[in-house]
Amino acid sequence: MKKFPAFRIHSDQQDMHAGIEQLSVDDLSEGDVLIRVNYSSVNYKDALAGTGKAQILRRSPLVGGIDLAGEVVESASGDYSQGDQVIVNGSGLSEVHDGGYAEFARVPADWVVLLPTGLTLAQAMIIGTAGFTAALSIHLLQQNNQQVEDGPIVVTGASGGVGSFAIDLLHKLGYETVAVTGSDDAHDYLYELGASKVVSREKIKIGENVLEKTRWAGAIDNVGGDTLSALVRASKPWGNVVSVGIAGGVKFELSAMPFIIRGVNLLGVSSSNCPQPLRKIIWNRLGDDLHPQHIAKIKTQTVKLESLPEIFEKLLNNEIRGRVLVEL
Repeated sequence: MKKFPAFRIHSDQQDMHAGIEQLSVDDLSEGDVLIRVNYSSVNYKDALAGTGKAQILRRSPLVGGIDLAGEVVESASGDYSQGDQVIVNGSGLSEVHDGGYAEFARVPADWVVLLPTGLTLAQAMIIGTAGFTAALSIHLLQQNNQQVEDGPIVVTGASGGVGSFAIDLLHKLGYETVAVTGSDDAHDYLYELGASKVVSREKIKIGENVLEKTRWAGAIDNVGGDTLSALVRASKPWGNVVSVGIAGGVKFELSAMPFIIRGVNLLGVSSSNCPQPLRKIIWNRLGDDLHPQHIAKIKTQTVKLESLPEIFEKLLNNEIRGRVLVEL
């Protein structure tokens, strides 16, 4: 098989650089399923890895891209056959294993998910880890008895990938949503996705009491830090707050009072190491009852590998709304 272009990241204590290289299948990480990649996507984690702004890679060098969708070329597994359309997201891609920013990927069979009925390969990667994370968050809210009639769900970082899908999917399920954003020009976009109310992030900054006046029934938080603390302290009894991001900081202060007085649940979501049976449930829901309503609005652009460095910088500078599809 001829060589093909890949966006490869070299990251160790002495050096960090990334760019397009010509690879062969033999250069790829080991696996029993070889996939011709049609599409990948750009996530916050991809931008951190591709710029060296955080130590994402645990081995080097690696092909970047934590998502991929494509067609099986070869398989040593009885679960997948040549021609199957498949998805891989998280599971160690671009951390310990070559990822989706190449024309081919070779992965373990137990990382692979068959493309659900109701999704195209392109749609699966517009959704990608961002939409998967939003859907997983909502799945956990529902598992913890979050009812529509309980009241509004706050979504912070609402104009980003996870936030955009969270607003879309919550609206589809009938929940009232409060979209929180630091981008003044994103208000119309968020209302189009189904937000019931859009507020600036300064509105979430509340007092320092261990318990605050209740303001919402639950939250999906992409920010972390003081924002996550504020969301928990102002949640209604038996509300659920899902933590999915740390753009505003990795540390926060809380007392035990919201948990033992109000029964508030703080739920963590890790899409990278999501158990595979649950991963398949979420992807199948994304092809069915959680199929995004506004997927065309959420996808903002389609790019090639050559554009990735510029896209990474824009994403880290909060200059990108929604999702970027990478076409291989």
